[in-house]
Amino acid sequence: PHSSLTNCRNNHNADRSALYIFVLVWCVTAGPSVTPGEEVNGWGNPMDLFDEPFPDVSTYEDFHTIDWLREKSRDTDRHRKVRSRRVTLLDAWSGWVVMLLIGLLSGTLAGVIDLAVDWMTDLKEGVCLSALWYSHEQCCWTSNETTFDDRDKCPQWQTWSELMTGHAEGAGAYVLNYFLYVLWALFFAFLAVSLVRVFAPYACGSGIPEIKTILSGFIIRGYLGKWTLLIKTVTLVLAVSSGLSLGKEGPLVHVACCCGNLFSSLFSKYSKNEGKRREVLSAAAAAGVSVAFGAPIGGVLFSLEEVSYYFPLKTLWRSFFAALVAAFTLRSINPFGNNRLVLFYVEYHTPWYMAELVPFILLGVFGGVWGALFIRANIAWCRRRKTTRLGRYPVLEVIAVTAITAVVAFPNPYTRRSTSQLISELFNDCGPLDSSRLCDYVNDPNMTRPVDDIPDRPAGPGVYTAIWQLALALIFKIVVTIFTFGIKVPSGLFIPSMAVGAIAGRIMGIAVEQMAYHHHDWIIFKKWCRPGADCVTPGLYAMVGAAACLGGVTRMTVSLVVIMFELTGGLEYIVPLMAAAVTSKWVGDAFGREGIYEAHIQLNGYPFLDTKDEFTHRTLAADVMHPRRGEPPLAVLTQDGTTVEDVEELIKETDYNGFPVVVSRKSERLIGFVQRRDLTLAIKNARQKQEGVVSNSVVYFTEEMPLLPPSCPQPLKLRCILNLSPFTVTDHTPMETVVDIFRKLGLRQCLVTRSGRLLGIITKKDVLRHMAQMMNQDPDSIMFN
Repeated sequence: PHSSLTNCRNNHNADRSALYIFVLVWCVTAGPSVTPGEEVNGWGNPMDLFDEPFPDVSTYEDFHTIDWLREKSRDTDRHRKVRSRRVTLLDAWSGWVVMLLIGLLSGTLAGVIDLAVDWMTDLKEGVCLSALWYSHEQCCWTSNETTFDDRDKCPQWQTWSELMTGHAEGAGAYVLNYFLYVLWALFFAFLAVSLVRVFAPYACGSGIPEIKTILSGFIIRGYLGKWTLLIKTVTLVLAVSSGLSLGKEGPLVHVACCCGNLFSSLFSKYSKNEGKRREVLSAAAAAGVSVAFGAPIGGVLFSLEEVSYYFPLKTLWRSFFAALVAAFTLRSINPFGNNRLVLFYVEYHTPWYMAELVPFILLGVFGGVWGALFIRANIAWCRRRKTTRLGRYPVLEVIAVTAITAVVAFPNPYTRRSTSQLISELFNDCGPLDSSRLCDYVNDPNMTRPVDDIPDRPAGPGVYTAIWQLALALIFKIVVTIFTFGIKVPSGLFIPSMAVGAIAGRIMGIAVEQMAYHHHDWIIFKKWCRPGADCVTPGLYAMVGAAACLGGVTRMTVSLVVIMFELTGGLEYIVPLMAAAVTSKWVGDAFGREGIYEAHIQLNGYPFLDTKDEFTHRTLAADVMHPRRGEPPLAVLTQDGTTVEDVEELIKETDYNGFPVVVSRKSERLIGFVQRRDLTLAIKNARQKQEGVVSNSVVYFTEEMPLLPPSCPQPLKLRCILNLSPFTVTDHTPMETVVDIFRKLGLRQCLVTRSGRLLGIITKKDVLRHMAQMMNQDPDSIMFN
């Protein structure tokens, strides 16, 4: 067989003239019509009249990176066909329809989650007798028996001790309420972690690190699937209701992206092109933040600044539309019951003064330091979880963290309530009708000021009690959040980070307020704080502190400021928010440039090439490429000298994503690059549907295929799957340029040549490992390609 195979190969040039005649006759009699422009395609389709497209070619394996250039080229071909069929309007409107559906479903799910969380959080403390599905606040809305001092108490709402024993006060009632609070928290947490572990393991965590990695081109099958959407929605309600130190904002981005993936599968424009699908997911991420905070503009900026890898202008418009529809849907549901979209609406009556920039900047410093320390501590704990026996018992870990959280949280009224209610109270500006301990000031009985112009007053005993309770709550939140973020339930980080900053800011605001009252003759207060004036607003300090801590953890700047003023409605306080956000980022970057999401991406070994990182080392492509000195030669295919058996053996013995195609092993002149999956599917399809293809059949990547004698086995032409324009660099190209090329073009691999001769290959994994090595990090931490 081998001698006859050699003779078959030698007949190539002799039969070329006969081949031209055959092609000409075939084109005239049976060939398909080819429109101008279709014959020139850098992805292996130049007048390829011998082969039909193979099914499933150009899809990607799980845990692999897409080829952005290839997807862009395929979309260009699709656009050309759409124009030729004159259905461009229908094709353009499909994108807006997808955005509309994403906004409607995301807003609806967010509203349902908000209502369910409010009800189940209050269920730990009591129940509404008039309607079991009412939360505490809803239960007492229609009651006519509430009093000013006890506005949260009404006959329709009863605590568990009242319902079971008939007593609301006393040691027995306290212990019973304490026990049932912990029991409900453990039940919710156990149910959440069990559902995640059994039905959708990808539903745990925040989801934002994985979303960022997916949007950069990585494939994680099932992460945005229907089961993940369903389980994440249900378990998010359970996890937040359990009282764990976590939020629902990050997971809502994951939920919205699941909605985007669900609806993009309905249109072939997105389902068959991974690059276009990621445009939809970028817009879905914006819709997720829009419904999480009631901040549509902040959602678009969050997707642009923090999440998206490729964000063209049309994606900006569609993201804005999706965020708008999602916010409108949430507003229609009105889950907060205040006819407002924002989560923490504030209305301050006092402007801020330039001298207050000093404490605002100090809050920024606190946020940056706390963010850096939190990232290091949380990553150290998560790494310990991954590398020790602790990771084998996720259910036990969730139960332990929930038990500790519930036992410690119940005695303190500021940690017992939900984190969103805590932040809302900390942001609040004290008025004459507030009964909170934070507003227990000593009032002047002769005061005749209007209600919205109350002067600074000395703090009463309730304020001092609230301060030490807040100080304990601050320590508790700082410690418990480190161990909570990353457990196997849906867990967001926005709200816990804001709670830490809001507590610190409120304490500082009260301190500055009392200093201004008791020492108004000091030089720093004399110019802007007269006796009897309303000078300092402690709630503003809480808002600035929340922004500072959230910025210190995530390293967001522009989107953070916009989210905060949309979240609170405090448009005139942009400058303090900007000062705190920028300061927290500067301070945090001094300890380490990566935010919490980038740190978790690195911990999980995802192949994420961050556009924010800088590469300044003087290395060349030859220093990074494979094969290196002492390594086996590069696995290549020849254009006309390889059999099907050789190809199958090469695929079996290696795990590479693709193979360069050269003229011959002697010359090693580069022809193109063929993907492993495309090669496998093409050979499998040919064996099933093309008669005569056997192991000895010669594989041709050339444009012309010779007419072979009948004694030769049927050849196999695979030029249609050959990438004729793979990206190449020379061996003397600086790695700084190579890294920039990989970032901006989204390459999977790059071939290294010298004068057209193939020398080696550089993959995205090689680039990431080289960057880690240059930064004295473990290069083996990059696990995927």
